[in-house]
Amino acid sequence: MTQGRRDESRTVIPGRWSVTAVFFLNGILLCSYLVRIPSLKAGQHLDEGQLGLVGMLFGASALVTMQFVGAIVARVGTAWVIRFGLFLMPIVLVVTGLRAGLPVFLAGIVMLAAVHGTLDVAMNSQAVAVERLAGRPILSGCHAAWSVSAVVASLIGGGMVALGVDPAPDFAVVGVAVVIGGLLVGRRLVDVAVDKTKKQRTGWSSGWNDTVVRLGLTGFALMLGEGAALGWGAIFLHESRGASLAVASTALTAYTGFQTIGRLRGDRLKIRYGAHTMFRIGALVAVIGFAIALASPRPVVSVAGFAIFGFGASSLIPMTYSAAGHVGGDGPEAAVFVSRFTTFTYSGVLLGPALIGTVAQLIGLSWTLTALLPVLVLLAAVSLPRSGVPHSTGGEASASRPREAQSEIAPA
Repeated sequence: MTQGRRDESRTVIPGRWSVTAVFFLNGILLCSYLVRIPSLKAGQHLDEGQLGLVGMLFGASALVTMQFVGAIVARVGTAWVIRFGLFLMPIVLVVTGLRAGLPVFLAGIVMLAAVHGTLDVAMNSQAVAVERLAGRPILSGCHAAWSVSAVVASLIGGGMVALGVDPAPDFAVVGVAVVIGGLLVGRRLVDVAVDKTKKQRTGWSSGWNDTVVRLGLTGFALMLGEGAALGWGAIFLHESRGASLAVASTALTAYTGFQTIGRLRGDRLKIRYGAHTMFRIGALVAVIGFAIALASPRPVVSVAGFAIFGFGASSLIPMTYSAAGHVGGDGPEAAVFVSRFTTFTYSGVLLGPALIGTVAQLIGLSWTLTALLPVLVLLAAVSLPRSGVPHSTGGEASASRPREAQSEIAPA
């Protein structure tokens, strides 16, 4: 039995490492921008209100663009969209770093968000396609690569700031590296074979059904919890628990660090226990960790609570992405369902921190964060759709799937 599991772990899954690399490259690009936001703010002479509007513009551009990705994928496939995105996004990133005036900066932000939104949907759809080809989960590992890239980007950006390097040359160096990486991995991507004789439902109104909406609301709630940890965890420790700024900042490190660890093991755990069991256990662990973080009067214990929270919640978003993609079936329509689901998650990212801040002004931050606990408890009752969600081993899945299904995804 042990030898069988070792053999399974060595099985080469076509396209797995290439799509994982895409997640890493995308994370490097976006997080390089996020790390340098203070520098961009100073360079463009923006105040806090204007910077907030820039953030809203970024989110709106990404959300609108996502609605059209399904139609694009139906025409050219996910692999071509990813290749184009990994080439264009570095160029647009450099534009945002130029000190060429506010109009150029805003145009760069709109384009950066649009390309990122397109790439986000395409790479998650690509990962779903690889899952279907392999008959086993890979999305948790892909999202782990994105988490690792955030750490790498923060280290690179912090070093550039320390050296006094302006954003534009910083972005240029990162961009060249990503373009080279994109050329290397782009050839090894797999793609959904587009059936030109079949009418694909990829319009504006397609992809909306009860299952996707339910998964979308789940994703919104998960991103609300993540926004609470990342955006307000350190503030909570400093203002409500009297922690020093140094200790308070470790809440974010603990959350993201253990989130990454959990995602690195998430796919194996999903294979072993199944998506439904793992989702519910993960949600319960997240609730316990968040409750510890809020209830403990000792900052160190609260930091440990945020670490448990991050570990428990680590694979919940990847599993819901996977479920949303597999609801869409085998063809390009899967990208439509992923784009609809991503609309909810991005809304959670954009609205979550602001919503928490607004409510905190009325009832206090501690009570506001505590009010999120019932939301996380409800997540433990969520049942992922059983149809099309791979959770068994690759060998079992390959044996059980018909030959026609195995041939629907081919190297691009």
